[in-house]
Amino acid sequence: MKVNENEQKGALIIIGGAENRSANGRILQEFVKLSGGEKAIIAVVAVASRFPIETSDDYKRVFTELGAAEIEYLEINEREDAMKSATIEIVKRATGVFFTGGNQNRITQMLAGTKIDEILHRRNETDNLIIAGTSAGAAMMSNIMIAGGMPEYAFYFGTIELRPGMNFLSGVLIDQHFEQRGRLRRLLAAVAEHSRDLGVGIDEDTAIIVEKNAFRVIGEGTVTVVDASDVSFTNMPELGKDELLTLFGVKVHILAPEYRFDLRERLPQQINLNL
Repeated sequence: MKVNENEQKGALIIIGGAENRSANGRILQEFVKLSGGEKAIIAVVAVASRFPIETSDDYKRVFTELGAAEIEYLEINEREDAMKSATIEIVKRATGVFFTGGNQNRITQMLAGTKIDEILHRRNETDNLIIAGTSAGAAMMSNIMIAGGMPEYAFYFGTIELRPGMNFLSGVLIDQHFEQRGRLRRLLAAVAEHSRDLGVGIDEDTAIIVEKNAFRVIGEGTVTVVDASDVSFTNMPELGKDELLTLFGVKVHILAPEYRFDLRERLPQQINLNL
């Protein structure tokens, strides 16, 4: 989905990590429901994880408990695996695709530019395919991805790592485990460098569901939106390595569950208002 282009049919579910993996967990319930409920065919992509089989088995368990009809595991250990016909067929059949946590760089290294990447984008935009990602699987959703960097040093120029993401949601920079790992400084530094993009920080066991240029918040925490589009001053263009950032006039919005945000207008809305 591209902000300002109302072409998306399938929702994106972007999770801040550490979501409730029981049958009572609201976020995974919503993923299975949107993917078709009892008719859902779920593909689990654990390429980011150091322990892909164990991680996939854990999600298979909860998706089975939640009533999904089929759960498949995409076995991708190297980039060539993403070209195999059997793997591609799973993605073509799926009604929902779930990216687990781990290292977001592995997702882009293994999948960006592959046939699977092409099918995921096309089916999300035209065929109502639901795509969800947690932790690293959330970070990779952006066109520009926060790939690393310690929050306590984020205001020193050059200390956060930004790389191309999978571009399921352009115009937005995602950070996850947001409150729990104190990542506000990191997100501020990222949007200072890319002020056209909105920063979206998602707490653990919290998600945004993105549909048609807006998102709504579900889960147990909050979502922080950072908007640097109207900054009155920044020294970012003049900074050298390890010099400190200055930033005036940033907008920050905090959204609890059941609130919405219009990505096109850059405005928060209550859930009972039409966008």
